[in-house]
Amino acid sequence: MLVKRKGATKHKILTERIIADIDANVLPPRARMPTHRDLARKLGVSVQTVSLSYKEAERRGYLRGEVGRGTFVRSRVTEKADRFMLDRNEGETMDLSIVRAVYTEAHEHASRIVMQRLAEADNSTFMRPCRPIAGLDPHRAAAQTWLRGLGVEANKDRILITNGAAHGLFLAVAAVVQAGETVLTECLTDHGIIGLANVLGFNLRGLPIDREGILVEAFEEACAAGGVTALVLVPTLGNPTSHVMGAGRRQAIAEVARRYGVFVIEDEVYKPLLEEPLPAFAELLPDLGFFTTSFTKSVLTGLRVGYLVVPSHYSIRVASIMRVTTWSATNLAAEIAARWIEDGTAQELLDVQRQEARARQTIVSEILSEHIAQTHPLSLCAWLKVPPRWTEEGLVRALAQNHVAVTPSDPFIAGETDAGGIRICLGGRLSHGALAEALHIVRRTFDQLPPVFDVSSIA
Repeated sequence: MLVKRKGATKHKILTERIIADIDANVLPPRARMPTHRDLARKLGVSVQTVSLSYKEAERRGYLRGEVGRGTFVRSRVTEKADRFMLDRNEGETMDLSIVRAVYTEAHEHASRIVMQRLAEADNSTFMRPCRPIAGLDPHRAAAQTWLRGLGVEANKDRILITNGAAHGLFLAVAAVVQAGETVLTECLTDHGIIGLANVLGFNLRGLPIDREGILVEAFEEACAAGGVTALVLVPTLGNPTSHVMGAGRRQAIAEVARRYGVFVIEDEVYKPLLEEPLPAFAELLPDLGFFTTSFTKSVLTGLRVGYLVVPSHYSIRVASIMRVTTWSATNLAAEIAARWIEDGTAQELLDVQRQEARARQTIVSEILSEHIAQTHPLSLCAWLKVPPRWTEEGLVRALAQNHVAVTPSDPFIAGETDAGGIRICLGGRLSHGALAEALHIVRRTFDQLPPVFDVSSIA
């Protein structure tokens, strides 16, 4: 029974109780909630009261409803991300928990050169304007050149300069998805889209994946059931599994999306790293496809500028959303990106990233080969299997005690999946020697039997 409280409605009291139980882990992540009718009968309240409570808890990011399956406790992604992926003092912890581009002396040198040239130049052409919202014409012209190398041919009117790929993803989703609508994604996916579901209030449903990403049959089945607005995916070097969707799979997904009128929003922040030419959904679906990318994972982590390609009839709508959120992207960062595209520096630094990714993946393979569940020679991370008897949380704690930070699967889970694992990241300023040292610690920990009683959490 619910305890009545003066001035509080029954559904508000129930919502607070549900949230309190989730925060206290009485209701753990991914737990299935009772049906509206069963809970109403148990508590002696109306079905409407339960429905209102579930809806409010969904709006606040604690529950998610899946058509035909029920209501489930969400993973609290922002809390999980903070818990497992905080910036750390590199002198104390070898941080393998955050995907960063590799930073070398080549990046330092290129940054100093461009800063020097900017200091000596007349910068009024990009420092003075605050319009157009979508970006300055020279910056969008440079974007056309960069996007062409990623398989996207787009006129300038379809391109918006953004503050990174995450910003582009937000703009695209906000343009086509309303609160309460259903968005599909990989069952293991980048935590950014999970966080967006919490913020924007749409229902995120994860689909089963294989080594190429989302299964075509699962996507078609979900579309046929109705009510699907958009598919958001990371088709190239997907986080956290490093899957790469081949051309045939992309074309099949595009055909299903076209048939059901479902928008496809592709986060291609890693695509510049790939040397294999693969079709973009923005090309396969010119009326339904959105494409976002940036330089943060392929050229320089701090170069937080991105490009968003939208269907031509959405350019005004997306620009208006940008105007009320950030007004426009940062012209200074866009200017640096444009200069680097034009003088070849972006390509040179991209080549460095590829070379470093291959070298670091070789180190991973040599030290952790039997523990690798999935990775790619050009990926900045690797997905590891959890050894028998260990739990993900136990491994994270044990590694943290040995000053190595990694990330378990929880922040990436968007649906029902048994594909648990540990993600390790290989970028940043870690030298090859420091990376190898960290990986040897991971190897020794994985090869140990877990403690019979975990005393790490006892004060």
